[in-house]
Amino acid sequence: MEHREDGPLQLQETAAGDRGKCCVASPCEWLGRLSRELHWSFVLAVVAVYGACQGVGNAIGGVAAGYYWKDVQRVQPSAAQFYQGVTDAPWIVKPIWGLLTDVVPVVGFRRRPYFVLAGVIGVSSMLMLSLNHELGIMPALLMLMAQSAGAAIADVTVDALVVQNSITHPPLAADMQSLCGFSSSVGALLGFSLSGLLVHSMGSQGALGLLSIPSALVLLAGILLKENRGTEFDYMQVHKKFYKALQSMGRTLKCPEVWRPCVYIFVSLNLSLDIQGGMFYWYTDPVVGPGFSEGYIGLIYSIGSVGSLIGVLLYQSTLKDYPFRSMLLWGQVLSSLAGMLDLVLVTRLNLKIGMPDYFFAVSDNAVSQMVGRLQWLPLLVLCSKLCPPGTEGTFYALLMSLQNAGLLMSFWWGGLLLHMLNVTRMEFSNLWIVVLIRNISRLVPLMLLFLVPDCDQNSTLLPAEMLHGNESTETMKKGSNEFSVLVGDNSGCISPGVAVDSEQIKNFDAETDDVELIPLVNKSGLTVS
Repeated sequence: MEHREDGPLQLQETAAGDRGKCCVASPCEWLGRLSRELHWSFVLAVVAVYGACQGVGNAIGGVAAGYYWKDVQRVQPSAAQFYQGVTDAPWIVKPIWGLLTDVVPVVGFRRRPYFVLAGVIGVSSMLMLSLNHELGIMPALLMLMAQSAGAAIADVTVDALVVQNSITHPPLAADMQSLCGFSSSVGALLGFSLSGLLVHSMGSQGALGLLSIPSALVLLAGILLKENRGTEFDYMQVHKKFYKALQSMGRTLKCPEVWRPCVYIFVSLNLSLDIQGGMFYWYTDPVVGPGFSEGYIGLIYSIGSVGSLIGVLLYQSTLKDYPFRSMLLWGQVLSSLAGMLDLVLVTRLNLKIGMPDYFFAVSDNAVSQMVGRLQWLPLLVLCSKLCPPGTEGTFYALLMSLQNAGLLMSFWWGGLLLHMLNVTRMEFSNLWIVVLIRNISRLVPLMLLFLVPDCDQNSTLLPAEMLHGNESTETMKKGSNEFSVLVGDNSGCISPGVAVDSEQIKNFDAETDDVELIPLVNKSGLTVS
């Protein structure tokens, strides 16, 4: 593609004209466009992390881990829910991985080595877990935590690439999040389709051992990723760069445009109580519950992934231009209503109206996954809009850490609720109360919806001084040592489609040191996984 000086502006105009086109009608053309604009190795990295590691890996791992805690370690539902939260703990410290990718290059590269490290950790931990059949609870927990740490490192690294490309190609921000969601949903569909068969034929430990394959793909993506090698790096200055990054994060957290949506994100996820442990035990109980087999559990979740995929396609085709506040409002309401399907299933009302358990469970999961995806994607786009240039990985990881902290708390609140209402391996009489409380709690965050900006998803949310001193929007040109600075008005929400006069465009030379942090005056910005 011929390089043009007005590349970013031309891309913006093209994307605005093509906004009506979606990946539903021409997925190959859509992927080809992303590959041309962003390079095929970036698309490969997204598919490896979101499709293979998080999609296929989380699907197989979720089902296999459920059976592992239930049948191998033989723990109660509340304990299994607690252990699942502990397993996800490495996702809480994502800012650490983000800081490393932003300020500590390895042999001149900022992203590739961390993909390789993530792959090695994932492969080794899952092979150790699958080959040792006498592991106690603590060693098994450590192995699962190690695998989760590898996935978190890979996620932070690819998210840094996504945010970096969102800054250089603003009109493609929603498309990149759709690519992540699309890859995750397709991977989950494949993983859940195979999960029941794998657990039935290989056992839960054998199925967990197969998670080394997605980790190996992440390692391969790290080897193939196109990344410019930086100049020599003085590792004696690492502590100063960490200090600069922490100062920048502190300034960012003081900015109302950042902390207000952060509060909403954390509270909304915190109060979406996760009771999946209790539902899984009830699903597989042959006396009180429907007694679904391993194969049918995989089928339920695989069809649920179809619902998730439909959610991605709906968002990409019709919903990505709606305001954040409207999307999150209807997302919370629909999430609460979709949760009532679980209540119908647990109280067996579906049998009274002549609808079999297997059909209703499949429909329930598909609807819930679709609504969940429609909730999740606007949050990811919102977070990508809160990242200042220079430390994309760190700030995006910080917001993702906030999201994961909320999800972790929802796991533990759900486990505590199951324990308080005496839902055990054999006792499910109060499970319907747990489901009802969860559904009501999903409506509580609507009281804080005013904290979310009422802008469309193509707007620039950060104030000018947070991006780079006194300018408004900074776009780093690929293959160049210049930044293109578009100076806009003082509005908190700046539409990317607004015409910019020629005198508003300023160019300035930037240093080529890839790891030097961009100084932020007064305020800074954050972003979320």
